[in-house]
Amino acid sequence: MYRRFGKRALDIFLSLVGLIVASWLYLIIIIAIEIDDPGPVFFSQKRVGIHKKHFKLYKFRSMKMSTPHDTPTHLLENPEQYITRVGKFIRKTSLDEIPQLFNILRGDMSFVGPRPERAYFYGEFEKYIPGFSNRLMVVPGLTGHAQVNGGYSLKPEEKIIYDMEYIEKRSIWMDLACIGKTIRVVLCGAGAR
Repeated sequence: MYRRFGKRALDIFLSLVGLIVASWLYLIIIIAIEIDDPGPVFFSQKRVGIHKKHFKLYKFRSMKMSTPHDTPTHLLENPEQYITRVGKFIRKTSLDEIPQLFNILRGDMSFVGPRPERAYFYGEFEKYIPGFSNRLMVVPGLTGHAQVNGGYSLKPEEKIIYDMEYIEKRSIWMDLACIGKTIRVVLCGAGAR
């Protein structure tokens, strides 16, 4: 029952509450981004969601407007030089992820689930990690079982183990535990980056 109806209801409720409660924070971040490096305050990126459906994932922009747009960040020479001062802060605190509350409200994402991959990486991982495409059986999440158990320090092969464990055992209690651990990690300053 939770997997079919309750999870979506919880996502809608929590994303609405989050958007209302964080509205003052949105305004501060938007002003800070505009002052630091004028230009669009939001950044969108194509990600792969449930059943291989592509969607635009939203974040607050953390890179300078002068960043080459035709080169993936990981291929830039010294990518740190392109991160704005505000960008460093919002990445460290994971505040750049707040706009994904809109993705959750729209149904592209859930609060908890496997993190959505960029289309390029999804294609690469699918080639050499058995069962990688099984992650697309559920709606991707803002946070997930893999993120609270190592996150970016995990290899893709390790993440799939946590993701599949989540898919198999997912419940309201597991979701609430992941959300609680995520809040604790963010508040302790040990965000995803």
